[in-house]
Amino acid sequence: MTDIEQLIQQIRAFRDARDWAQFHNSKDLALALNIETSELLELFLWKGNEEASPEKLKEELADVFMYALLLADKNGFDVKQIIEDKIALNNQKYPVDKAKGTAKKYNQL
Repeated sequence: MTDIEQLIQQIRAFRDARDWAQFHNSKDLALALNIETSELLELFLWKGNEEASPEKLKEELADVFMYALLLADKNGFDVKQIIEDKIALNNQKYPVDKAKGTAKKYNQL
């Protein structure tokens, strides 16, 4: 079992002990993920680039990861595989010779 699979099992166990699976449809997990990313952003509001509290940053980032993992699990996605697939796609969209050192979107390279 991979580390990711073990994490998903722990998250499921936490959720299931509270009978929360009934609320975890794809739409609501995506909404919760968005809300948690907003809470992550809030840590940086009115501060410099690196002034967010590292402890709060860890907490909010963990919430983001947990909802993302639950959403992937709900849809039967292999997290490692979908990330590897996205990296491969990004390699095609952002070839090093065109994308290196620029923040331009792939359709502007």
